[in-house]
Amino acid sequence: MGRDTIIIAVGEVISVTDFFVISSAQTSRQVRAIAEEIEEQLTILDGPKPLRVEGRTDHRWVLMDFGGFVVHILDDEYRAFYDLERLWSDCPRIEWQDA
Repeated sequence: MGRDTIIIAVGEVISVTDFFVISSAQTSRQVRAIAEEIEEQLTILDGPKPLRVEGRTDHRWVLMDFGGFVVHILDDEYRAFYDLERLWSDCPRIEWQDA
C-alpha cells in the first residue's frame, strides 16, 4: 500500500485528466508492487485499463494514465524532489481514506 496518498482535482486547470492520485513508497520494488496491484485490482473490479504507463524501467516514478485520472507512484526521494503537491497547491484536494 502506498504512503501519504492524496488526490488532487486538476480538471479545472488542465484538460488531459480530472484527478491526480499521488502516493509514495520507500523503495523501487515497492513502487513496482503498488503499480502492479493497482492494475490487478482495477482488472478485478472491471475498471479502466491504463492508456499509458511510464517509468517501468527504474520504478522511481511510475505514472499510470487512466484517462479520467492519473496515478503517480514515486519513491520517497523523487516525491520530495518533484514536490507535486506544491506544484498543484492551487487545486482542491479530495479526501482520501486508507482501507
